[in-house]
This record gives sequence, structure tokens and C-alpha cells, in this order.
Amino acid sequence: MAASAPKYSRILLKISGEAFSGTETGVDVGTTQAMAEQIAEVHGDGVSIAVVVGGGNIWRGKVHEEAGMDRATADYMGMLATVINALALQDALERMGVASRVQTAIAMHQIAEPYIRRRAIRHLEKGRVVIFAAGTGNPYFTTDTTAALRAVEVGAQAILKATKVDGIYTADPKKDPTATRFHQLPYMEVLQRGLEVMDSTAMALCMDNSMPVVVFSMNTPGNIRRVVWGETIGTYVGKDCVLEGVVGGAS
Repeated sequence: MAASAPKYSRILLKISGEAFSGTETGVDVGTTQAMAEQIAEVHGDGVSIAVVVGGGNIWRGKVHEEAGMDRATADYMGMLATVINALALQDALERMGVASRVQTAIAMHQIAEPYIRRRAIRHLEKGRVVIFAAGTGNPYFTTDTTAALRAVEVGAQAILKATKVDGIYTADPKKDPTATRFHQLPYMEVLQRGLEVMDSTAMALCMDNSMPVVVFSMNTPGNIRRVVWGETIGTYVGKDCVLEGVVGGAS
């Protein structure tokens, strides 16, 4: 029997920078449009949506750090890259008639609002999609940690982490054909196994605040809505989960 209402009424969607690039680097118009369409679909169901974007399609600081660049400088440059992606997503959404706001953790008043928690919540209450950019505003923290922090701050019911694979695997399915996918995992299992779903700071923050995380593929149209409406796809990480549902290989 189909659900009569979405499982989640407020979500935090985490989108990697690579998701904006399609098959190239930079910001791909078609890919960004497709993401916006999925978000607009869920927004049309009356779900409150906050988004955290990465910047890896524009800037990969690790390569430069290995060449001797200061880590803090590399991280700040990465934060600026996330702002470009946030503005691209905002534009795509607003061309579809979906009101949105970009809030940045680094002040840049000419192009976006500064991050203010109460203002962000008010935007969500008014039905606007809120896109958080520039990470936490501090170096040494990832956009995964930003997602966990903002989700807790705005009262999201879950973090939906959209990736290029359809869940969390025992190993990298692209490198290991025997890798199998978990149906659900407790927080501590993710931390103890060192599974690369989120960095340990982000996962510990989710665990401390009982914030569930659903990892799923963004490549299948309609997947965001499927998760929001409670369909069992991807991998669910939560407080009351048990280690179960290790299923087939990568799809």
C-alpha cells in the first residue's frame, strides 16, 4: 500500500561537487538541470528542503596540498568553489519557479545571504529551498561535516547523501567486483569499518544527534522522491539499525 504522506517533511540533501560536472569538469548545464528537477519534484510534495553542495568539480585542494600549498588556503579555495555550484543550482531551481536562497558561511553580501540559522529556518518554513555554501566557513572541515551540522541546526529529519553509487559497499565496487552493498548500518559500524560514506567527524556528529543518513544514487531520476516517500533504496545509517541486508553487487 502506497504511503499517504512523505516519510520526511524536512530533509538535508548533500550533493557532491562532482555531481555538477557530468562527464566534464566545471558546471554542466544538463546535469545541474536534472538535479534541480528532482529537487523541484520533492518540493512540489510540500517537503522542506535544505541543500549542502561540495566543490570538487572546480577545485581539488588535495593535489595542491601535496605540491606544498598551505592546507587552510586550499580549503578556503574549496569553499569558494561551493558558492559557484550553489549559485548554479539556485538559478536552475528558480527557472523552474522554485524559490530558493543561497546562504554562505563566508560573508559575500553582493551575491548571497550570510548564514543565519533562524533566517534559514524561516526560509524553509516559507517553502523556499535553502542552499548552504562555503562549508562551515572554517578550514579542516569537509562539506560532509557541514551537512551534518546544518541538518541538526535546521531540524532536518534525515540527511540524504546523493552519490554516484547506489549505497554503501564493503569495498569500492568499481575496484572490487566482489563488493556487496549494505541495506542498513549502525553508526558505529560505519566508524569502526572506516567506510568512506562520510568523514568520521560528520558521522560522529550524526550519531551524537541521532540524525539518520540515507546514501543513494543520484543518477536514477526520481530517487530523491523515492527516499523521501520511504522506499527502501540505497543504504540507511541510523541509531536503531543492525548490520543486515548485505545484498548483490553494484547495479
